[in-house]
Amino acid sequence: MAIFLTAISLFTTSQAIGQKIKPSRSGYAPVNGTKVYFEVYGQGKPIVLLHGAFYTIEMNWGQVIPALSKTRKVIAIEMQGHGHSPYSDRKLDIVTLANDVEQVMNYLKVDSADVAGYSMGGSVAYQFAVQFPKRLKKLVIISSTYKSSGWLPVINSSFKDFKPEFFDNTPLKAGYDAVAPDKTKWRSFVKQMIAFADVTFDVGDSNIAHISSPVLLISGDNDGLDKVELMKTYQLLGGGIAADMAPMPKSQLAIVPSQGHVSVMMQTKTILGYLNNFLKHN
Repeated sequence: MAIFLTAISLFTTSQAIGQKIKPSRSGYAPVNGTKVYFEVYGQGKPIVLLHGAFYTIEMNWGQVIPALSKTRKVIAIEMQGHGHSPYSDRKLDIVTLANDVEQVMNYLKVDSADVAGYSMGGSVAYQFAVQFPKRLKKLVIISSTYKSSGWLPVINSSFKDFKPEFFDNTPLKAGYDAVAPDKTKWRSFVKQMIAFADVTFDVGDSNIAHISSPVLLISGDNDGLDKVELMKTYQLLGGGIAADMAPMPKSQLAIVPSQGHVSVMMQTKTILGYLNNFLKHN
């Protein structure tokens, strides 16, 4: 746990010292009984960014947005209880959160978009791809999985030891306090997130196999994902073939060496390089 929180601290510090730009638009979209905060940057073809658990837009995407928004319309969302979005007693699950993403797109009058998700945001992005295939152009999944068994057993078992007080006096709490509309909801939010993480989920192998949009999978080589399961995912998406004997698949897999779950998102130049190459041909 201490190692994990140290990594979080390094990550949030690296994001804070990055180039900052102001959104051209920000606000709240009404979604399914609550409201979700969003920020819009740049112009061009839209891409929706979905953050990881406990993160804010700035914490997760602060280094990526300035470069990405030079050529794209970037729509960054803070999911239920995260960042500026208020805490809600509404049950937290990836189906509900994927519905929220669609509602934000409706509110912003975006018919379809590329979607990129990191960690928890990646799981929501997978669910969005299955629920709303016509709203998706391309999908980018960073250090994430569509099912609980996609993580190594040590990751899944670690949630059982999490307690709300572990997250006090951490960069995650500081980030929450900086923008949350009601700071008194911190403990309730953490309890909700621990319960969310403890529930087994599975979007379904057959559903993943039916995703027609091109998918880019990015993973750290030691980020807690089961790499055997990750390869199976890539095969479901049409990858893992002998490309010298058949056409190159439309989906891609990138393994970033010597990176963990938190640190892989700190490799800004690498992430942007993969993103730009994958997204440039729509």
